[in-house]
Formats: sequence, C-alpha cells, structure tokens
Amino acid sequence: MINWPAVGLVTSVSLVANLPLGYWRAGLRKFSPAWFVAVHLSIPLIVYLRYRLGVSYLFIPFTLGMAVAGQLLGGIPGRRNEGKPGKPGEVVDRTRHYG
Repeated sequence: MINWPAVGLVTSVSLVANLPLGYWRAGLRKFSPAWFVAVHLSIPLIVYLRYRLGVSYLFIPFTLGMAVAGQLLGGIPGRRNEGKPGKPGEVVDRTRHYG
C-alpha cells in the first residue's frame, strides 16, 4: 500500500529545499566545486526522508523531477539581471540603444 501523504511530503521537501540552492547555484561558475555542492546538497536529506517515511524507490523519478524544478525555479531570480544594463555597481552607457 502506498503512503500518499509521505510521498507528497518527500516530493514537496525536495522542491522547497532546492529553491534556495538553485538561487545560490545561479550565481556560481558552472561546474565549480561550489556549483556541485549547490546541486547535490539536498540529496542526503531527500534520501533520508524517503527511507525514514518508507517511500518506495519507484518514486525516485518524481523526487528527482521536483528537485530539478526547485533548482530551476530558485535560479530564476539569480539570473533575472544577467546581461542587462544597470546591474548594481556597473557603469552603463545610457546613450546606446538596447534592443
């Protein structure tokens, strides 16, 4: 028998735990040691919860999908100003036209 509340809790935690990690990851150089930590830091928590609550290994794709979604959603605010003129501390030539 499937414990649906436990499945919901594990998938929700995997999403929510990855939101701040995704925000942190967005500001890091890709494939740096800190980037790998930001991507993989939530895995021990998710595995612990899955075992502790008795959630089947068949739900790993769902928890993985929610973790990826949390990384992507958390990274959106970190990338919002990337490449745009007017970043804090940046001198911007306002005479040029930005299309």
